[in-house]
Amino acid sequence: MPAFRTRHLCSVAAALALTVAAPATAATAATDASSAGLREVLFVGNNWDGTADVIKSTGDFAKVGRINVVPDKSQRMAEINADPIKWIYFMAIRNGVGEGHDQFADDMYSTPDGNSVVVSRPSFADVVSIDLATGKINWRFAVSGYRSDHMAVSPDGTRVAVSASTANTVHVLDIATGKQLGKFSTGDKPHENIFTKDGKYIWNMSIGDVNTSLDDPSADWTKGDRHITVVDATTYKQVKVIDMRDRLDAIGLKNFSDAVRPAVFSPDESKLYFQVSFFNGFLEYDVATDKITRVKTLPKNPATSEDRTTWVNDSRHHGISMSPDGAKLCVAGTMDDYATIVDRATLQEGELVTASKPYWATVSGDGKDCIVSESGADQVTAIDFATGRKTVSVPVGDHPQRVRLGHVQADWTGPSAG
Repeated sequence: MPAFRTRHLCSVAAALALTVAAPATAATAATDASSAGLREVLFVGNNWDGTADVIKSTGDFAKVGRINVVPDKSQRMAEINADPIKWIYFMAIRNGVGEGHDQFADDMYSTPDGNSVVVSRPSFADVVSIDLATGKINWRFAVSGYRSDHMAVSPDGTRVAVSASTANTVHVLDIATGKQLGKFSTGDKPHENIFTKDGKYIWNMSIGDVNTSLDDPSADWTKGDRHITVVDATTYKQVKVIDMRDRLDAIGLKNFSDAVRPAVFSPDESKLYFQVSFFNGFLEYDVATDKITRVKTLPKNPATSEDRTTWVNDSRHHGISMSPDGAKLCVAGTMDDYATIVDRATLQEGELVTASKPYWATVSGDGKDCIVSESGADQVTAIDFATGRKTVSVPVGDHPQRVRLGHVQADWTGPSAG
């Protein structure tokens, strides 16, 4: 490993582990929102049809309203059609990661005042803020390169970090104005972003080229430079780089991909649980010791093809969340068509809940349920953390992917225009 990746590694890891602030509980957040005249909801991004469904954050998860996240579609398409390079990338996204569809709603977060929602739109290579009352665009930020991807919001809700996947860059924006506050470089094809709970650091995971057919382990080196980049969330300077290739090799997993996909911290942020390309399961990483400490292999679906080139964007399993108390994990077995609750202490999985290409996993507002987006069935499904059983499924738009907790005004039912 290069020297810059190991310099002060242990001291930085210890610092990151020790500077975690106690997270606010879901109940506290809900009380704060209620006192401010806001309603907690779940935003479901329907990537292929360019909408976001807003549903209740608990209970029956009934639909509250819907937002058109591409109200400027005609204008954006005119710009793309007038620029040959933009058109080439637009079509590459459609025919590659989009599986023949445009990607209009990858990720989204509401503003602290519940008046707007900020959405990353991969096919338009941008981030927009949409007024929830009118459906009109407040601001637009064009990312570097030709595709925007996963985002993260700071604990105080004032900043949003977005991956510019073709530029190997993460932009950090003021969520209210869209002004860039800073940016930083990453590995190839930045993907997931996570703010630490104290707001001091941003972790970015780069996944490399997931659209090539060179999917055999022997060709893994062709996928690019993939690593976790940790930066100071004030200066946006790099403080640590974690290359999972070395950590995987150290425990004999030389045939595993080092492309870190969705990930989730334990409540005290001492452990990181993450998925990697092609693997039906997840791994546990100890932040302080800088080592992979446990590996969990989850069941394969006998009906799933073993031809890796048929797996969507190199991901066999894509989506992982954790119950607020840290006792249970929820895993989306994307290509194996199930989701399951896993006991964090024993790593024993529960019932395999049938789901159609589940693409993401998050937590309900009250922390009782795991919410999985079934991109193959156009619905979201709630699974009880305590029992591991499905409680309800709710229909949404075309190809739901990211699901995020947020807030709207208490009496909101949808935009009045747009």
